[in-house]
Amino acid sequence: GHCRLLCKPSALAQHLVRSLGRSAALRGGRWLWPCWPQLQMLWQLLQPPEPEPVVARELLQLPDAGLVALDWLVGPWGAAGGGGGISSPVLLLIPNAAGKVTGGLLQLGLRALERGFIPVIFNRRGHNGCPLTTPRLQPFGDPGDLREAVTYLRCRHPSASLLAVSEGSGSGLLLAYLGESGSSSRLAAAACLSPIFRGRDWFEAGMPWLYEWPLLLHLKQGLSRYAGALAEVVDMDRLLGSRSLRELEETLFCRTRSRPTSWESYWECNEPLRDADEAAVPVLCLCSADDPVRGPPAQSLPRELFRSSPFFFLLLTPHGGHCGFPRRGPGRCWAHEAVLEYFRAMAEFLRTEERRKGLPRPR
Repeated sequence: GHCRLLCKPSALAQHLVRSLGRSAALRGGRWLWPCWPQLQMLWQLLQPPEPEPVVARELLQLPDAGLVALDWLVGPWGAAGGGGGISSPVLLLIPNAAGKVTGGLLQLGLRALERGFIPVIFNRRGHNGCPLTTPRLQPFGDPGDLREAVTYLRCRHPSASLLAVSEGSGSGLLLAYLGESGSSSRLAAAACLSPIFRGRDWFEAGMPWLYEWPLLLHLKQGLSRYAGALAEVVDMDRLLGSRSLRELEETLFCRTRSRPTSWESYWECNEPLRDADEAAVPVLCLCSADDPVRGPPAQSLPRELFRSSPFFFLLLTPHGGHCGFPRRGPGRCWAHEAVLEYFRAMAEFLRTEERRKGLPRPR
């Protein structure tokens, strides 16, 4: 479907090109629907998955007594997602920064469950019904809570491959974690659907009102549930009166009562790619040139990163909107099939390298 893979030449890149080239998901076809990214976005946000998945929630307590929620996808068939086989890979699904678990993310989880993965959704503090037990939320690119969740998943499934995929602005968290953790990330591979690479630029540029206002209302609705607890650290009147995502982010994390900081200092610690050179895990980023949320490709895509790093791969398509990537037939989103094919190709490449070099499988 006129996709381009931008990456640094390597044996891994050649293997990925061959694997994705054989994938039926990338063949495309003549269809008018992909030419309307705005409609794709609304469809992706509003359309529920088919069939509706069953979720088993597990709360994980953090060192500061905060909580994050892990939602194991059970599926409509009655098989527990958290009790897969010993060697079944665990797939960690990371929603967008607003905590919105979209139908597309659930659909990806169901596809993975059908293929033998163990899918689990990571919910940040206070998001998606997760109780807020401390007056603290997770900043845009602070991977501390995600690190605790990954450590727990590794302890629960010590012999399984651990994979991660993020959606939209949630990719800022995954990219920051990969850069900060380096070779100690405990992940075998990762993928980002329509990622936001430059967080500060994205907040300052703003989104079209068609997307920003519903997202802003979704965030305010969730924060209003914890108005009493958060009033100790932030100005709730100013927070709930925010007229843009930037104003809300700045009020929530910069203009706090206890530790106020500047907008510039905040992004020095929260830019997704601040430590990208330290990443040591293969990352596939699926992006479309007509993404109305990320912004123009010339300003929002760090092409030099993909040309210089052997671990970053950019699959760029001319049409696909924001996390849409529509196609005919069941599944509706060809990016889901591409991500699962990418994970299969990565596992195949690693097994081949282990046999070739005679290396023991990492424990």
